[in-house]
Amino acid sequence: MCNTGRVHRDQLRQEIVTLLRSYSVEAQHVGHAFAQRHGLHPTDLQALIAVMHAEGRGDPLTPGRLGEEIGLSSGATTAAIDRLERAGHLRRSRESADRRVVHLRYGEPGMALAMAFFGPLGQRTDEVMAGFGDAELATVHRFLAGMNEALSAHHREVVGG
Repeated sequence: MCNTGRVHRDQLRQEIVTLLRSYSVEAQHVGHAFAQRHGLHPTDLQALIAVMHAEGRGDPLTPGRLGEEIGLSSGATTAAIDRLERAGHLRRSRESADRRVVHLRYGEPGMALAMAFFGPLGQRTDEVMAGFGDAELATVHRFLAGMNEALSAHHREVVGG
């Protein structure tokens, strides 16, 4: 690679890192706005996102797994679940033969609030993605999956697990 090409690549890499950082900050701002509008603690929003992702994977979280995933003690996890359940964002469900096992599900009232708030963002992201071809989206997907894995691996390392 010639020197000009290397300089261009380095500049592009730096711009991508800056854009990722900016995206992360903006996403946090949007999440905080949702939490503030609906009287949620920032931790409550993390819990909701974790529950939603687990349900999307077809592997609903138990309270213990939720606490592990977002780094809360048992007591703090129970308090967050109680707040979210009272507000209609979560519901506890006993689905296994062992009735002691509780799974956490996204509550319908909470889902309606989330759809009303985040629906316009979904439309905006759909508009952005419509400007990309299938091969480009596949490349973006591969890039973001790799970046997420790098971030997750670093997180596991710094928290000792």
